Amino acid sequence: MSPGQFIEIRCSDDLNPLLRRPLGLHRILKNGIEVLYEVVGKGTALLSKKRKGESLDIIGPLGNGFDIKAGMGQATIIIAGGIGVAPLVSLAEEIARSPRPALHGRELYVLIGACKRSHILCEKDFKKLGAKVLIATEDGSKGYKGLATDLLKDFLNPKPYILYPAIYACGPNEMLKTVAWIAKDRRIPCQISLEERMACGVGACLGCAVKVKGGGYKMVCKDGPIFNAEEIAW
Repeated sequence: MSPGQFIEIRCSDDLNPLLRRPLGLHRILKNGIEVLYEVVGKGTALLSKKRKGESLDIIGPLGNGFDIKAGMGQATIIIAGGIGVAPLVSLAEEIARSPRPALHGRELYVLIGACKRSHILCEKDFKKLGAKVLIATEDGSKGYKGLATDLLKDFLNPKPYILYPAIYACGPNEMLKTVAWIAKDRRIPCQISLEERMACGVGACLGCAVKVKGGGYKMVCKDGPIFNAEEIAW
């Protein structure tokens, strides 16, 4: 079980809704896991009514995880958009407890984007790990006024002294597309966690296919959800 993987949860005891809901691993604990989700439809609404002690029917862990070896330079940059912050807390925790000289001589930066102040998630969790957290809100109610990707560009531009950074990102596809472009332009290795509808979780239904460079498709649930940003044919 590793940061970036996900589970498929059945949200009700009957077949309504029929499909399971894919949720990323928010935190990986000694005796369990935590998931973080937004109530956006019937499935997550039913899930939100579950109480402590109730059993959940889950499949997982599924998919691949982030490769933290890529972040061996002087800086690791995590960028999250909205609920895309969910799987990035477990990633930051893994980096922080790494046996290598994790935060010695290196910096962990976390950029969180949200539409407004009240939608900012997990800021304190990242700060507890020693990360330097930067916030972007579209309405300017906290931190930088604008998109998380604009904050990323501004953050990178005046910092030529940061050698060999690595970027990890999760959020809406348009955000990830822009992050991929920024990383490519600056020759920074970048891993992204794609968000797609994943009905089966094992690549059988073909519902989460994404086009990759060089032709062909890959399944987000089976081949991902973590990809090198340069793989995807945006």
